[in-house]
Amino acid sequence: MPAPSDAAMEEIRTLVAFDTTSRDSNLELIAHVERRLDALGIASTRIPNAEGTKANLLATIPAADGSTDGGIVLSAHTDVVPVDGQAWSSEPFAPEVRDGRLYARGSADMKSFLGVVLVQAADMVAQPLAEPIHLALSYDEEVGCVGAVDLVDELARRGGLPRGCVVGEPTSMRIVRGHKSMNVFRIDVRGVAAHSSLTPQGENAIVAAAELVRFVQSVADEMREQGPFDDGYVVPYTSVSVNRIDGGIAVNTIPAECSIHFEFRALTTVDHPALVQRFVDECARVEADMRSRFPEASVTLTTTAAAPGVDTPADAEIVALAAEWGAVPSDDKVTYGTEAGLFANAGIPTVVCGPGDIAQAHAPDEFIALDQIAACEAFVSRLVASLRA
Repeated sequence: MPAPSDAAMEEIRTLVAFDTTSRDSNLELIAHVERRLDALGIASTRIPNAEGTKANLLATIPAADGSTDGGIVLSAHTDVVPVDGQAWSSEPFAPEVRDGRLYARGSADMKSFLGVVLVQAADMVAQPLAEPIHLALSYDEEVGCVGAVDLVDELARRGGLPRGCVVGEPTSMRIVRGHKSMNVFRIDVRGVAAHSSLTPQGENAIVAAAELVRFVQSVADEMREQGPFDDGYVVPYTSVSVNRIDGGIAVNTIPAECSIHFEFRALTTVDHPALVQRFVDECARVEADMRSRFPEASVTLTTTAAAPGVDTPADAEIVALAAEWGAVPSDDKVTYGTEAGLFANAGIPTVVCGPGDIAQAHAPDEFIALDQIAACEAFVSRLVASLRA
């Protein structure tokens, strides 16, 4: 069984020791990466959030002729999900190797990929490249691919789009060409409070919200029964679900407020704007009914997170390149979302391919098998070698 290099293990340990849970800042990790790249003479650009508490990082190792056009993007997110309420056998941010596995939050998702890339950045600058390599690090992927929007915009703004991108999410080093879009919404219903013995004097926000829940479920039933379908997925249709509801203050009070949280994960063949418009129209219908009794009532639909799907053709160059670099060819499509759709929508053909298994991501005792790290090292090494001038 191949073993990872000491350098890669050291860097991965360093990265996972940064608690970059999405609710917190990632700036300490970004500063660490900047120092590593600066020591190699690699210029990088921070792309901060509006508050300045988090940042993306974009760095380019230029071609031997100085060109930064074209090339390959290696993409990784820096944030991790919380460990709250999970029973861990070891400290989640104190990496520990046991039985051929590295245990830590972010070990699989996805700091091992990032660690391998950072270590091999030294090779990227040590030899002349025929085309550039771009390193794209994002924040807040875990809460809806928030940071990568500005990151991809900056990459596109520079012109000379890269000819391919590898998003290093855990796929067990398989080439994944497709996943659904992710779309999360909140509906805030505002009615009128009243004593429960005086129901005509109030407008029940929970009752109105229940109508909306039933509508969302009816769309879910329609998608399940009528499609469209894609058998490449475990769930071969667009899934729709209501996942949280909050409302009411007491059993003897007509509730004035209720909030619903729902999502849909859509196939790329679904008319996304038309589907969203159906929810907009139903919210407007329910609001109009409430306002016919109480003009101050309202229903507000908010998109809280969204990331596009991706469906890279099997004959795309980046698919063949990933196979040449040692990734496992596959027609699998995955249920989870990634930032791949953002790159693809910007005109950069993209695949998802990285070390580790998504089954371990987000779970207590998250781990990555050491041989997966070694396989990723071999993959990135071949990628760099293929780009030599």
